[in-house]
Amino acid sequence: MPEHFRLPVSLPKAYRLLNHGPTVLVSAAAGGKRNIMAAAWAMPLDFAPPKVAVVLDKSTWTRHLLEDSGEFVLQVPTVSQVDLTEALGSSSGLALMEQEGTDKFDAYGLGTFAGTAVGAPLLEGCAAWLECRLLPEPATQQTYDLFLGEVVAAHADSRVFSNGRWHFDGHDALRTIHHVAGGHFLVDGDAIDARPLAPRPAG
Repeated sequence: MPEHFRLPVSLPKAYRLLNHGPTVLVSAAAGGKRNIMAAAWAMPLDFAPPKVAVVLDKSTWTRHLLEDSGEFVLQVPTVSQVDLTEALGSSSGLALMEQEGTDKFDAYGLGTFAGTAVGAPLLEGCAAWLECRLLPEPATQQTYDLFLGEVVAAHADSRVFSNGRWHFDGHDALRTIHHVAGGHFLVDGDAIDARPLAPRPAG
């Protein structure tokens, strides 16, 4: 994606990149190895400093790389990446490395770029990226597979996010996706603003 489409997002507004509940792709790197996986359970937690939560199963290689490095990236994939998102969520990076000697990035021909705050790769073509540092909570991680992170840098595609808001009109291929189950996704639709609603008088 051309560099001018990558809009830095102010950290107090970073939560808005996830507030609508999209499926995310989680990338991590450690010891010269890297991996990326899909995660349907991710959410913002706080404004200042901005924090996120994501569920990562114990069997995933991304989780081990994240634990080793103490950092990760959440990226928000688009409609044009739905097949890729399903593939990244249903394939094993560790198995690819052991069987083919390659990782998911090379196996699927993925383009990446470097972040500004963490060493994990950022996937090209997404709608948004949140660079995160792990907030270690060993008991929570072990018991619930729940990982917390502080967002230390955030970016979005300026064609669909600016001034703290998503605006997908005219960019249907860049709409974000929401995994339901079994490879079935929903797509973000039209935006609507609520009107002020006064309470009814008592009595």
